[in-house]
Amino acid sequence: MLQFQIRPDSDIPASKQLFDQIRFAIASRQYPPGHRLPSTRQLAMMTGLHRNTISKVYQQLEESGLVESLAGSGIYVKATSHERRSQLNSPLFQQYPEASKLIRKSLDNLLSQGLTLSQIQELLLEEIDWRLRSSAQVLVTVPANDIGAGKLIVLELEQSLNIPVQLVPMEELSQVLAQTQSGTVVTSRYFIGDVEALAAPYSIRAIPVDIYDYSKELEIVKKLPKDSRLGIVSLSGGILNIAEILVHSLRGDDLLVMSAQAGDSEKLNAVIRTSRTIICDRASYPIVKQAITAARDDLIRLPELICSENYIGEKSINSLKRELGIGIEGNG
Repeated sequence: MLQFQIRPDSDIPASKQLFDQIRFAIASRQYPPGHRLPSTRQLAMMTGLHRNTISKVYQQLEESGLVESLAGSGIYVKATSHERRSQLNSPLFQQYPEASKLIRKSLDNLLSQGLTLSQIQELLLEEIDWRLRSSAQVLVTVPANDIGAGKLIVLELEQSLNIPVQLVPMEELSQVLAQTQSGTVVTSRYFIGDVEALAAPYSIRAIPVDIYDYSKELEIVKKLPKDSRLGIVSLSGGILNIAEILVHSLRGDDLLVMSAQAGDSEKLNAVIRTSRTIICDRASYPIVKQAITAARDDLIRLPELICSENYIGEKSINSLKRELGIGIEGNG
């Protein structure tokens, strides 16, 4: 808070001293448009002036058009018509009040680099058009031998992005891209090098997503009693292979591990009948739960079923939303 200094022995009335100091703070943008001025109580404690005197100063400032009083809220520095014009013209700026400041700052930065407004407009329109075309069609691709991982990515992207997502085996990607005018290809970071090479001839961008680190699930595995029977179920055979390697690296032969893809009912039933604890992905959870319910009369003890987090990391989801021009909740 600015410290206003009032000299009681001055020939200048105290009210004018305060008026001029506040006006200077506004003119020098120490108090920018929209800034809330201190309450009369705060200023009285700071300056030693009576609150009635401060109220009169605020009234003068309001009559001068420098501030405005909002009932029940306080006194605020008034924006000029120039500063308010975007908010007046578009209700979006009322919904996203920081957007106007961000746009103005970005424009000022670009202008300071020597670009003209016409050039900036061309750059912005080209980027917006690119993102609109990229979000028009989203393809997910993985090798055909691990199509289950692709199904997981598709399920989670459709839920997070609220747009249709198409799954294409990597072996068929070139053929599909040859018939695609625009879009974005998404894949696991495991395969991004091969996918970029396939997408490059068609000028279609490929974006990798990072998978969840399974730290919570690995902590559970660490704490399982020795000789426990652990079941792992997923749509993806590749995930199962990685999961078995990670569990073995943590526990060696301390645990008996069985795994099954959700669509393999024979292996899934074997996992249910022999496992004390089962960890599965979200897409497999209802399938495993239904299988446990169906077999419960034959089970001596129901296994503990643990559903893991999403396959795709949250940061990757948010990054993809930005690339596709889709808003991120909480960042409006």
